[in-house]
Amino acid sequence: MVGRERMRGGRGWRGSPPGRTRVDPMRSLTDLAEEASNNALSEKDIEWLHLLLADWQVLADLSAADLVLWLPTDDERFIAAAHCRPATSTTVHVDDIIGLHLPVAREVEVRRCIATGQVVKSPSAYWAGTYSMQETCVPVLHDGRIIAVVTRESNLSSPRLSLGFESWTMNAADMLCQMIARGEYPYDSTPSVTAHGVPRVLDGVIVIDENGRVEHMTPNATSCLRRLGIRSNVTGKILAQEVTNVVGDETMIEESMPVVVMGRASWRTEITAHSSTITIRALPLVEGRKRLGAVILTRDVSEVRRREQELMTKDATIREIHHRVKNNLQTVSALLRLQARRSDQQGVKDALSEAERRVQAIATVHAALSQNVDETVDFDEVARSVVRMSGAVASTDHSVEVVTVGSFGTIPADQAQALATVLNELVANSVEHGLADRDGRIEVGVTREGDSMVITVADDGLGFEPGTPMTGLGTQIVHQMVRGELNGSIEWSRRDEGGTLVTVKMRVEQD
Repeated sequence: MVGRERMRGGRGWRGSPPGRTRVDPMRSLTDLAEEASNNALSEKDIEWLHLLLADWQVLADLSAADLVLWLPTDDERFIAAAHCRPATSTTVHVDDIIGLHLPVAREVEVRRCIATGQVVKSPSAYWAGTYSMQETCVPVLHDGRIIAVVTRESNLSSPRLSLGFESWTMNAADMLCQMIARGEYPYDSTPSVTAHGVPRVLDGVIVIDENGRVEHMTPNATSCLRRLGIRSNVTGKILAQEVTNVVGDETMIEESMPVVVMGRASWRTEITAHSSTITIRALPLVEGRKRLGAVILTRDVSEVRRREQELMTKDATIREIHHRVKNNLQTVSALLRLQARRSDQQGVKDALSEAERRVQAIATVHAALSQNVDETVDFDEVARSVVRMSGAVASTDHSVEVVTVGSFGTIPADQAQALATVLNELVANSVEHGLADRDGRIEVGVTREGDSMVITVADDGLGFEPGTPMTGLGTQIVHQMVRGELNGSIEWSRRDEGGTLVTVKMRVEQD
């Protein structure tokens, strides 16, 4: 695709000089920087630009303007490396412009911006298609060098979408632009915090002066403070004092809260009062060592926190249920084992032992579910426990080695219950019939590709005679579980090297 340029006073784009092609817009910022110039930016420069891009949505929303990051090229042109659209106004660029060159007619202000190191506003608006646009050029300073230019492009033909945004938000944006030109923004010392729910400009904006007094605020910010219990007009008052007055003595307060509310650091914090939770983030406005004030972003996250608490409660309840079911099954298993010991008939002992083994297999799955917040099971450990238990219980007078090969992965709880029962029955059947009164080895193998799973149970015992009627209770349970619960198929066959091979094919249910 041939590169395109937008001309002052024109409609749409026109072709760039021959031989210049559009850079692939799918490339990363590093790739675009290397494509633009042989004198590639350093890793620290790229990291600085990434910090800027991570936080420039705030600047775009305060300015109600598009932001475009331009990198200089070796042929003394400029190429668009990143673009941010405002949420508070209509965008200037409907189409993707990453990889396009800056129109020649607009290079004058950009070059003057680089030469002076100052923020440069275009002397007059110009037409972009069917609407007029005002442009401001901001040099990006890092380590004493201008490494890029950000253009702030305002659509003058469209009013702001959100009520409550006045000229003071633009003044705050101008201060941030000046900080970019001085290398003071973005903030490179912002620590990681535990608070969630990053506030946006649309959620609420408060501007405070160097003493922490409220100068301006949007209606959404007023609503956030009302949720905390601040009913009076806070304009002209110290925000930190007003917040302190509504926070109870027994309320847990994050250590960062005083610093954030005073606008002294670019941190985030959460404030809880009157059953409401507000996230607050500060953007300090500075000029060298002089504090000019701060932009405070607010967001009501009460409903989000309430739902998170409900989910935590539900998860804890579910885990407790699985834990109690496991304990009850263990009790049933113990009662069956006790009853088997008290019986004088070998047939009754064997039947009770089989029942105990089946109950124990189900209890193993519930034990795994009691440790999990989801209704899914990491089945590998469950499978090892089940087959180990089945082999040990079924074999009393001889040695049987039971091994697992492959990984089951994560399986939904419903299927885990059925599969655990199937593995228990198949391993026990191999021990009791295939390896009756002899030592041997049982290998449980599994292969999984996506939602398709194949499980094999192979022993080196007496072998399976085709045509043998499958009338045992264990076999009936396996058939019912595989076909009914797992929606799969099962097949018995004789191994060439001796023994029996059981193959189970199934599909794992996906969320």
